[in-house]
Order: sequence, then structure tokens, then C-alpha cells
Amino acid sequence: MAYVSKEQIERAKQWDLLTYLQYFEPYELVRCSRNAYTTRTHGSLKISNGKWFWWARGFGGRSALDYFIKVRGMTFTDAVLHIDEQTPVSSPEPQADLQASPPARFELPEPYEDAKRVVAYLRKRGIAHDILDACIQSGRVYESRNYHNAVFVGFDEQHTPRYAAIRGTTSTRYMGEVPGSDKRYAFSLPADGDCAELHLFESAIDLLSYCTLAQLQGKDWRQDHQLSLAGIHGPAEDKDKSAIPVALLSYLNRYPQIQRLVIHLDNDEPGRLAAAMIQQQLGQTYSTVNAPPARKDVNDDLMAYRKQREAASR
Repeated sequence: MAYVSKEQIERAKQWDLLTYLQYFEPYELVRCSRNAYTTRTHGSLKISNGKWFWWARGFGGRSALDYFIKVRGMTFTDAVLHIDEQTPVSSPEPQADLQASPPARFELPEPYEDAKRVVAYLRKRGIAHDILDACIQSGRVYESRNYHNAVFVGFDEQHTPRYAAIRGTTSTRYMGEVPGSDKRYAFSLPADGDCAELHLFESAIDLLSYCTLAQLQGKDWRQDHQLSLAGIHGPAEDKDKSAIPVALLSYLNRYPQIQRLVIHLDNDEPGRLAAAMIQQQLGQTYSTVNAPPARKDVNDDLMAYRKQREAASR
């Protein structure tokens, strides 16, 4: 079991979120007013006056430690170690401005020699083996050498990697993005052929869960477009299309033949609000259908469906 000292805890607690991100993840910060910022990963998470608040989820905090625990899902120990490994021993000095911070260079984590741990993890989440194999063969999913995380890769029009989401395969439940990721090219599975239907999900695992459900129900999961939005907005602060996830707008631009959007965002308040926003803003241009999961998310639906099938086969 990992151990952290009182000194490590005290050092970690000294970092407010804005200063931490300025030092180590400047690519995550987006200025939204003179004295406030939001993040690229969560558009409704606002940082100002030394505090942060995630409006889509209704909670906030002050420190970077709070953020890693509440938003990124780390344990207290893992969060302290993560901060302490990156930060200097001396106390942080808040920075005044980010305009001079260069954008992060996108570089995929080094792959491991195989993907056995990632496959085992995703198989436990109910994902079909042949769907995983197709993603691994295409380079969309692999296992990182360090930490053995699952890496979900998004490609541009030239099939160049431009985005990668990371999901921990251990009990730490780490979730994040590779620095420099371009959300316009979030994880997706384009359709085989000239399909006009696009299915939308919050995460890559929900996307793969839906493909597995389709396969279990005798459908061909390759026939429709599938897109992870790489996170969602909460209640729309804007009234124009800037509130629509950039991953969706970019995908629609790359595939102009799409005419119908099927929305499978999480069955919670943020997911329902985001789905309503997409329908409101794009409903005049596209046919839209809101098809949320019966449970919290699509993966929960998949696990319940598999359990029912197993019970029926006994």
C-alpha cells in the first residue's frame, strides 16, 4: 500500500488549482474573463479568486488536491503522490498571467509490448473481445508502458493521432487526457460505408459498450458512426454553437453526409442537460433522438444486460 508523509500532504495542500495548472498543465486552462478561467476538459468548471467550482456537477473546492480527488477520481494517497512527484519542494508562487505559456506538444504515451492488462480490464467492463481486437489492430486502443493505462486514440483526416484519453486499469480509477490533445479529434469509430447516422457518448468506454450491446442484439456495430464527446458541457452558459462540444462540430464537418444524431449521454442531470442543449441547438439542421441509458451510463446497461443473459442461460 502506498504511503505518504505529513510533509508530502502539507506540500500538496499548498497548491491552489489555478497555480498548479499554470505550472504543470497550462494547456488545460482557458481564460473566460479577466480574472477567471475554465478548463478544456470540463467547460463548466470555473476557477477564480483562488477557488474552483464545477457547475455541471454542483460541487467545488479550493486546492489542486480537492480537484484531483473530486474531479479526476483519484484516491487521497494517489492525489498527494501525483502532486508531490511533479512539484518542487518549495512553496508555489502564483503566476499572474498565462498568455506567454506555450501550448503543450502532443505526444502519445509509449506503448507496452502487448495490451493484455487493458484487454482484461475492458473485458471485465463487458466489452466484446472482437471489438477490442478491431480497435487494437487499428491503433485506436493500446496499453501504455508506464502505469499500463488504457489509451483511447483519436485521429485526424490523414489518420494522424491528434487526441488520446487515458483510463487507469487499476483501483485508482484515473481518468485524463494526454497533454496537447485536440478535442476536435476525440475517440471515434467511423462507419463502414456512407452512413447518415451518428451515435454520441460521453466516453470511449460507453461507446465500446454500445457497440457490444448492438453486437449482442444481432446488429452490425460497424454500420453507424460512433463518437465520444470527450466530456460534456453542463448547463449552457452560451446561446450559440460555441456551447456544442467541439468534438461533435468537427465530426459533423468531416462527415457532411450525417443527417441524424442519436444521443446516449449519461442518465444524470448533467447528461440530460447536455443532451437537451444539443437537440436545441442542432435540431433545426439534424434529426435528433435522445436515447439515454436506462441506468447511469451505457456501460451500466451493458453489464446489466450481460448479467440477465447469463441468468437466463442457467
